[in-house]
Amino acid sequence: MSWSLPAWVRNLDQSSLEAWLRQEEAPRLEELWAAADLVRRERVGDEVHRRGLVEISNHCVRRCAYCGIRAANSQVARYRMEPEEILACARQARAFGYGTVVLQSGEDQAHTTQWVAELVRRIAGETGLAITLSLGERPARDYEVWREAGADRYLLRVETTDPVLFARIHPGYPGREPRLAILRHLRGLGYEVGSGVMIGIPGQSYASLSRDLLLFRELDLDMIGVGPYIPHPDTPLGVDGHPDFPDAPDGGQVPNTEGMTYKTVALTRLVRPDANIPSTTALATLNTEQGRELGLRRGANIVMPNLTPPAYRVLYEIYPGKACVSETAAQCALCLDGRIQAIGRVPGTGPGWRPGHEPDRR
Repeated sequence: MSWSLPAWVRNLDQSSLEAWLRQEEAPRLEELWAAADLVRRERVGDEVHRRGLVEISNHCVRRCAYCGIRAANSQVARYRMEPEEILACARQARAFGYGTVVLQSGEDQAHTTQWVAELVRRIAGETGLAITLSLGERPARDYEVWREAGADRYLLRVETTDPVLFARIHPGYPGREPRLAILRHLRGLGYEVGSGVMIGIPGQSYASLSRDLLLFRELDLDMIGVGPYIPHPDTPLGVDGHPDFPDAPDGGQVPNTEGMTYKTVALTRLVRPDANIPSTTALATLNTEQGRELGLRRGANIVMPNLTPPAYRVLYEIYPGKACVSETAAQCALCLDGRIQAIGRVPGTGPGWRPGHEPDRR
């Protein structure tokens, strides 16, 4: 190998992480990109695993201050997909060669424990795909039932681990600790566990984001999603000037930029070398030409092609201007495979487990 990891990679602490987040010199950033890409290649390989996303409902009981499908947003046309529609999407995922289907929704109380369990059983039995759930916070028993039914992974983003900022953007919620406890409970049930944060939320400091990175290491997360905060006009944070959500003081506000997102992706790879890290749709929204590709070159190894039928997809507007909302699932599959191959990477086969941590398939 012509390039080896510099010593600083092995000694990342809060101070050095914060310094890298503030770094703007192009030669130093090239060093960061190279380190992240090398660690990615050595620890998870050149395969880019494709996880087919199905946004099964945009109903939500939460009032998160940043999210376009929050309960208080009366401008949203609500929908729920029927089980047969969801199964049709899972069949497409298998036909396209994806290894995983991801079922995502708001916190929809109409989706009962048994409704989800039966859906998981049918998908697992018919397709053999790995199944990831991202359905928000539920009673502990639900996670147990869904694991027994065949769910393999669970995604629950914390968005920020700063307790003050967490409380500000999650009104009426008791704090971050219950969510962290759920992540630990999921681990105990044998799920692959995923979480992540937004970058550039008003009030997010560099110190706060560096602590988020350290928490990824502490929790030993299998999957980590980091993406830019994109304001939605029909939310409290989307109000011009967002007076109730002040920026971090004294020049310490993290910007919600493409460049800051790449830095966070790269540092996430360095603090959690064998985690699965997506190059997100939000990155593609900021840079439609090469946002996903640059994310993959700077530490990411996952993409999440959207299988949601376009008529529903346009209504799952957690932030505005999402990339690819008008594409069919087939168009999305063809486009992403071409983008992966164009940068010298390989579309992944199989579920794409975290290396050495394959869960027990129940």
